[in-house]
Formats: sequence, structure tokens, C-alpha cells
Amino acid sequence: MAKKRTKSDTLKDALLKALEKNLGNVSKACKAVDCARDTFYRYMKEDEEFAQAVEDLENVALDFAESALMVNIGKGKETSIIFFLKTKGKHRGYVEKIQTEDISDREPVQVEIIAPNPRNEDQSDDKPAKD
Repeated sequence: MAKKRTKSDTLKDALLKALEKNLGNVSKACKAVDCARDTFYRYMKEDEEFAQAVEDLENVALDFAESALMVNIGKGKETSIIFFLKTKGKHRGYVEKIQTEDISDREPVQVEIIAPNPRNEDQSDDKPAKD
């Protein structure tokens, strides 16, 4: 005998459809089905099957974003090309490196900080202020 469906089951199904439509945006999905975000997160915590379905939808949203990235790369958009190479082309050397230098063997440099004269910057400290 099949398990009887509850209002919660129906709401979970509606949330999953709304999440898919809104590319995983929880706020928009909850608003679309008139469900509190707290309820959504309670379902995530208490229902492993629901949580797995939400995770699967997150991968759908990621696939969508990757597809859009590939479209931009196909159009020659430099920012997209650079981003792709920095993230997926690391093994080919497309990484940003910060060049550092060992300065431990250098002599320390003394720096003198001179604060401005609050009375009048043109006056020296050893002359009284003029009225």
C-alpha cells in the first residue's frame, strides 16, 4: 500500500518545481508557493529525500550557468575566457601567482611621520601663533 500524501508532501513538490523554475533561488521559490523560508529549511533538515532533490536542482542551476559561460566564450567575451582558463585551466598553467620576495636579510628602514600643525600648517612649532 502506498504512503498517504500529506500537505507537507504537496508543498515539498511545489517547492521543488519552484526551485527549478527559479534556478535554485530559495527566496523566490518560497514566495512563489507561499511558504516560509523557515519551513523550507526545516524540510531540508528533517527530510533527506527532499534535501537530496534540492541538491540535485542546485546542480541543474550550475549546469545552466556553465552553459551561459560557454555561450559567452563562444562569442569571444574575454572576461569569460579568462575566468574559464583560471578555473578549469589551472593544470595548464593558467593561474594567477603573487610574486613575493624575501626581505628578511635587508636593513630596516626608518620612517618619520610628521603630523600637520593643527594651529596653522605654515607655522613652525617653535614660533607662537599670530593673532
